[in-house]
Amino acid sequence: MTTTAEAPPAQELPVRRRTGASLLLLALAVAVTWVGYAASGVALTGRVPPDAWSFAAFQGALGLLALGAVHRLAPYADPLLLPVPVLLNGLGLILIHRLDAAAPGRDAAPAQLLWSMLGMGVFLAVLVLLPDHRWLARRATWCAAAALALMAAPIFFPPVNGARIWVHFGGFSLQPGEFAKVLLAVFFAAYLSGHRQALTYVDGRRIRGIHLPPRSVLGPILAVWLVSLTVLLLERDLGASLLFFGLFVVMLYVATSRPGWIAVGVLLSLAGACVVGTLEPHVGVRVADWLAPFAGIEDGRGASQLAQSLFAFGHGGLLGTGLGQGDSVLIGFAGTSDFILATAGEELGLSGLTALLLLYALLVSRGLRAGITLRGDDFGTLLATGLAVIVALQAFVISAGVTGLIPLTGMAMPFLAQGGSSVVTNWAIVALLVRLSNAAGRPGARTEVTEAP
Repeated sequence: MTTTAEAPPAQELPVRRRTGASLLLLALAVAVTWVGYAASGVALTGRVPPDAWSFAAFQGALGLLALGAVHRLAPYADPLLLPVPVLLNGLGLILIHRLDAAAPGRDAAPAQLLWSMLGMGVFLAVLVLLPDHRWLARRATWCAAAALALMAAPIFFPPVNGARIWVHFGGFSLQPGEFAKVLLAVFFAAYLSGHRQALTYVDGRRIRGIHLPPRSVLGPILAVWLVSLTVLLLERDLGASLLFFGLFVVMLYVATSRPGWIAVGVLLSLAGACVVGTLEPHVGVRVADWLAPFAGIEDGRGASQLAQSLFAFGHGGLLGTGLGQGDSVLIGFAGTSDFILATAGEELGLSGLTALLLLYALLVSRGLRAGITLRGDDFGTLLATGLAVIVALQAFVISAGVTGLIPLTGMAMPFLAQGGSSVVTNWAIVALLVRLSNAAGRPGARTEVTEAP
């Protein structure tokens, strides 16, 4: 009788460290921003800015510091997760500097540079202080409480441009909602990973063909919807409301794999927007401006910000007017809001704007890839998905708003627009994605099953 020897178990090939690829991409990002800064200076003053080389050296030094930390603390992370935000942050500094030059008395670029340095410090702190992302799952309740407190804080402060999203302390101000979105992503990931079986359980109840989970699980879902409406009603912040609820609905779909939750989320969002748009004048004005962006021109009131944004995109055409040669400063506070995308569209054209949006798509796709690779770790998968969805939703809502696809929200374009809270929070998101990507890419991560804490 012959016997057949059993084949040895397949061994996974070792995962290589990819610091070299990150270094090359980082150098390319610094070179692109130097060229952009030099081109903007030539257009504005006729010569290359004297601090162009120091700007490139400073940006390169910060990038190398961050890359060294990634090499040391997260050696198996995706090599694209650091260079892409470095490039976006650098392009944002160029656009803000260009808008400063067109508005006498405006000096926002130095402040944005300081906030970028602080954001890089937060990036390094997250990598050092958070060696394992699962530590966050055990603090999910505290994250939820902190997020609610941050969301409620602006209610007690006066509105700015019609929305209560700022907290002021003397000459210092910040947007607590920017930090709340990361804490909510942590809480949602922990909640959904812990109740995944209950959410997919079918107990026979249906509404128009959609299976409903038990009431004990459905209650928190409706609570999130009510909280998002409360934020919208009290703070007049359409963008934050859409982001919070959209984040939860997408993560709920990923946890349950049921498309019906997307339909439920869209219906609830539309219902809430209709109610608040009717009751809240500030939101109603934005909706009216979206429906008729050129009405102010026709009745003599002047072009609205949305109309100016559309004019800027039209002026840019396919290839753009060139950095420093646009007129999007006419929009008003373009650098501090979603309208900075109109500056990019005018001066870089449709081709440059497409490349810019592809950078966001690349960052989002790499975050989703890290979540997919974290097999057996439901919390890590959902957290990576949630963080990537935050960037995706912001980029979509802002780009859709300034092009007239949906009403304006007033959110800050990630890494691009002026805003200290936004820059710091987005660098924290990148640090968390680097940590999650490292966990997904380390040797053996594809074969081992990690139990959620």
